[in-house]
Amino acid sequence: MNLKHLFYFWKTARSGGVVKAGEALHVTPQTISGQIRLLEDSLDTQLFARDGRALELTPAGRLAMEYADEMFSLSAELEQALRHYPKGRPVEFRVGVSDAVPKSIAYRLLRPAVDPADPVRIICREWRLDRLLTELAIHKLDLVIADSPIPPSVDVRAYNHRLGESGLSFVAARSLLGGQVPAFPACMGELPTLLPGEDSAIRRKFEDWLDRKRLRPRIVGEFDDTALMTAFGCAGVGAFVVPTAIELETLAAGDLIVLGRAEEVRIEYYAISVERRLTHPCVLAISDAAKSGLAAMGGGGVVGIQEGGPTDAT
Repeated sequence: MNLKHLFYFWKTARSGGVVKAGEALHVTPQTISGQIRLLEDSLDTQLFARDGRALELTPAGRLAMEYADEMFSLSAELEQALRHYPKGRPVEFRVGVSDAVPKSIAYRLLRPAVDPADPVRIICREWRLDRLLTELAIHKLDLVIADSPIPPSVDVRAYNHRLGESGLSFVAARSLLGGQVPAFPACMGELPTLLPGEDSAIRRKFEDWLDRKRLRPRIVGEFDDTALMTAFGCAGVGAFVVPTAIELETLAAGDLIVLGRAEEVRIEYYAISVERRLTHPCVLAISDAAKSGLAAMGGGGVVGIQEGGPTDAT
């Protein structure tokens, strides 16, 4: 089987027609059609059927697409692995960090990738998870750090690699409490409260916890940035919630106390890559370090990664 013919078939199916495939490959639609015809002749199998002016995959075509997706995905992985193979110059590591992940946790997860003995140029981008996954899909990023696996609504062929998890700590400034430490968890229904941004896994887990406890706090602010939320919390504007993994450094930010903890609520952190098998040296360093848990990387109350393969989210 001619792989060039298979590539033209795969590109046509992915693009939705020979015209769009031709535009993407800078060849004429006639060339695309001819290559697909040669592939069908060599296999003695029809891969496309016409439905009016549109092309539809036959059952054999759908089977061929499954194999072609695997083959060309592995080809892209090989290209990335060789591109980043050390050649006497610093390895370039391009990583996206979901804006819902606290910066201190992102730093702990990424720090093992920066080895003074093996120079690395790290390029970090912070954005919404869906936008970062789009960049990952077209290989503009090597890795995405997120507080949730790939959402079902995002059509990206990538793999979730679980790095670790943390419980939740509930924190407030002493000035907000009037000199008394209220009973937990009832106090979370009485104190003004600051919420993480709506894209944050902590926000969803926190709201679920409030529902289970039948608590209805007065929400006085919402923040995409954890550091900004902490600044407002230190000023006594409201109580707030943070991963237990960064509890100590959060307390160091001001005159704060811990109201209570919910260790049964777990916030998980993921490395998302287009690789089924991790090969980039920086990603391998992150994965290996995470097996000891975020606690060993400078935090507390965190369980490390479980041994086992990644989750295919496609």
